[in-house]
Amino acid sequence: MNILKTMQSLPTIITRLNKKQKRIFYIAVLLVSLLLLERLIIYPIYYKIKTFNKEIQEAESEIKKNLHIISQKDKISQEKDKYYSFLSKSTSEEEEITSILKEIEELANKASIYVEDMKPAGTKVIDSNKKYMITLNCEAQMEQLIDFMYNIENSSKLFSIEKYEINPKARDSSVAKCSMSISKISIP
Repeated sequence: MNILKTMQSLPTIITRLNKKQKRIFYIAVLLVSLLLLERLIIYPIYYKIKTFNKEIQEAESEIKKNLHIISQKDKISQEKDKYYSFLSKSTSEEEEITSILKEIEELANKASIYVEDMKPAGTKVIDSNKKYMITLNCEAQMEQLIDFMYNIENSSKLFSIEKYEINPKARDSSVAKCSMSISKISIP
């Protein structure tokens, strides 16, 4: 109520002021008006614009990232096709072991290796991949054995020789006996 009375008496108060006091009063009213304008209108608009600009920059960076991934789509497809042969074809464990034994036997025949014994040695699960182990006992000339080991390591089936032991079959013999553990990683 006091403010209302003061507002009503404001014109009479202003008329009583001298020229210098009127100037100071108008400057004070102008500054208070500018301050209210800045706090009530300009600052909220500025804050909204700043927030929108930040959201736009985040969206632009996300779009750039997605465009980069899309531009790499063909390259990713080619890489997938390149490594497709390493992926497991959803076969049972027995079928997978049979396939591994058959592949190793084919590589042994190709290198003219005499296989004495070949059998599965178990399966290990590493992360989501399966590692099939095979034990193999064989006889061959040293060159044939090296050729066989090379073919195992460079097979497209992800074979790896975990350990091996080579001994001569007999004293002064060129034939070597070999025991090795071969593994194959199956990627689901």
